[in-house]
Amino acid sequence: MKKFCVCLLFMVSTGITSAGLLFAQSSKEIKKPLVVFVTGDHEYSSEETMPLVAAALEKDYGMKTIVLKASPDYNSEENIPGLEALKHADLAVFFLRWRRLPPEQLAYIDAYLKSGKPVMGFRTTTHAFHFPEGHASEKWNAFGEFALNAPPGWGGAAKHTHYGHESSTDVRIIPEQAGNPILTGVAKNFHVRSWLYRVLPDYPVKGSTWLLMGKAVNPDKEAIQNPVAWTGTNAFGGRVFMTTLGHPEDFSQEPFQRLVINAIHYELGLKIPRKWKGKMNIQVPYREAK
Repeated sequence: MKKFCVCLLFMVSTGITSAGLLFAQSSKEIKKPLVVFVTGDHEYSSEETMPLVAAALEKDYGMKTIVLKASPDYNSEENIPGLEALKHADLAVFFLRWRRLPPEQLAYIDAYLKSGKPVMGFRTTTHAFHFPEGHASEKWNAFGEFALNAPPGWGGAAKHTHYGHESSTDVRIIPEQAGNPILTGVAKNFHVRSWLYRVLPDYPVKGSTWLLMGKAVNPDKEAIQNPVAWTGTNAFGGRVFMTTLGHPEDFSQEPFQRLVINAIHYELGLKIPRKWKGKMNIQVPYREAK
């Protein structure tokens, strides 16, 4: 009885009650990670595929999401409203192509990168920005390299290219990475509509971990196998997941869906889901780039 009274007195005097402990515990448990998707491309309908991924994260995986889109439409290269949301993001996912954002919008991306938080990118994000030579923001053309360990823009010294719009890609897990948690439930071999991007020989940057290799099917030129997904640490110390896949038809493939969901968990430092919540219904058309 004496011990009980002492314990009760301590809890009351310090303001700690069982209800308070439960509230503190539940408050910690209900904090959901925030994933901010930044979209803006002319070709791959990212403003349609990313919201479907975001919806699945909220419905099935206990996350909060915000999807930002170019305005007034996906062809607008100079405006993505709402980038201030990156101040509160736990993960930023980029699917961009040849943007020319104003300095005040780039500042939010810059601050996020410098925070060392994780970054994820899809396909054309290797050439996310396209400022003219001599422009004050020209350095952003190398976003692929300094943010995602990818080639610094299209063409150039890196000779970043692809193998033709009529081609597609056979994907295989690199044997040494078969046990990588990001590849949990991902088929050993699968096929996607994306035409293979050439990133070799200099990219992904040294120190990156290659996860998947792609082989071009029906290429329009002599083709070599190239990595199509990798992880690493970027120039700011942030965790990276990058994939050069991202054709809208890729998102209808369950192996690719699992890769994306797994990678988002990995980026957030969360345990990879062992139980698959089921295939997402993603049926989004491809559109020709302008």
